[in-house]
Formats: sequence, structure tokens, C-alpha cells
Amino acid sequence: MSVEAATDYVRTMVQRESRGPGDIDNAMQRLETRYGLPFWSLWHLRKGRAKTCDTSLYARIQGAYLDMCKRQVGSLLHEIAMETAAGDDTLADLEAEASALAAKIQAKKARLTSVSAPTQKQD
Repeated sequence: MSVEAATDYVRTMVQRESRGPGDIDNAMQRLETRYGLPFWSLWHLRKGRAKTCDTSLYARIQGAYLDMCKRQVGSLLHEIAMETAAGDDTLADLEAEASALAAKIQAKKARLTSVSAPTQKQD
């Protein structure tokens, strides 16, 4: 689990969450609240100052990133549904592709969750 990958995820999430100039700290606080990611870990990763990234933190960051991607695809599907309801039936192929992408994201997140879930000892 590389620090560089975690840094890229965090920078992308903060950029997408930010509502404009001066909202970086607020965006990181919203990410902390929504995903349980420590503010200062996000800060150090975003600034490129983190030397290491714990595997459990990396998994949580990656899961948060996938959730953010899923939300964006969901928003796109909603927009397509609204256009279709308004009579534009030329978007059926885009709706199918977006639905397939949402399913791929969900499958990837499920695999990550099953891999990072602790296993219980059998006595």
C-alpha cells in the first residue's frame, strides 16, 4: 500500500468535495465526518508530508474513494433518468454503461471489504 496512491486518492477526494477556494479544510472535515478518516492524516497525505500509510488507513481511504465514485455515478444515473423522463430516449446506451460502471464499483468495494475484514479465530 503506497503512500503515493493514498495521496492521490486523498487529493482527488478533497478536490471533488471542495466547494471552491478556501473550502479545503471544510472539505477534509466533511470527508472525516462521512468516512471516519482522521483529519490530520488527510492533511498530511494531501500535502505530501506523510512518510507511511498504515494498511488499514489505506483500505479505508480506498473504500471512501470508491464510495465517492459510486455517488458520482449515481448522480449521473439520476441526471440521465431525468432526461429520459423528459422525453430524451437517446441516452439509453449511456444509462446502461453507467449502470454497468456502478456495478463494477460495487463489486470492487465488496472485494475490498471482504479482504480487509478481520477473520475470526475458530476455537
